[in-house]
Amino acid sequence: MSTPPTRPPAADRRTLIADTAIDLVAAAGLRGLTHRAVDGAAGLPAGSTSYYFRTRTALIGACYARLAELDLGDVGDLSGFGEVGGVGEVGGEGSPRPSLPPALRPAPADREAAAAALAGLLHRWLTVGRARQLARFELSLEAARNPELEADFHRAGQGARARAAGILAALGARRPEEAAELLVAWTDGLLYDRLAGALARSRPAPDLPELASITRRMLDAVLVEG
Repeated sequence: MSTPPTRPPAADRRTLIADTAIDLVAAAGLRGLTHRAVDGAAGLPAGSTSYYFRTRTALIGACYARLAELDLGDVGDLSGFGEVGGVGEVGGEGSPRPSLPPALRPAPADREAAAAALAGLLHRWLTVGRARQLARFELSLEAARNPELEADFHRAGQGARARAAGILAALGARRPEEAAELLVAWTDGLLYDRLAGALARSRPAPDLPELASITRRMLDAVLVEG
């Protein structure tokens, strides 16, 4: 007598559903996001998606949470720059001081390394992570139109911004939270321009040296003293 296949844990199914929903949004926009479409694309029995996420709003909220988890994991690759001089992450106990003493301010090499790491992250999002970023832009517009989703979207974006602020504090930013807001705005603008802007289809994706030059100028700008 054959043993029936083991069902994946609920947490794994939720992740599978969210990942599949993100891929569907990237490929077909929000018009392609239905519970039935997710079931089919994920290879799940009919009704699985609606069992875990009863409404379309709940399903979109799951997408926000999963995108935030993935983005935070990617930004975590830069976190080695967030521990200079014992400075912790922004928020709660151990919040960074407004500025670092001169002896603890990073050498230019640290800024170069941070720019290179950020360039690598942007290159990943513009190439192998392209679909995820397209879905993020699409879903952000839905949050702007739907008050039920606004809080979920806002919450999803806070973790990566806090991590970025911690990194910038370690690099010498006097007002790291403000610097993080500006850096996120610039990187979002670059991603949108290269993925969905008017010249996105005709302009080649930037290579790593070009991105490293761009990110160094970004960091120089947000880290200006004064």
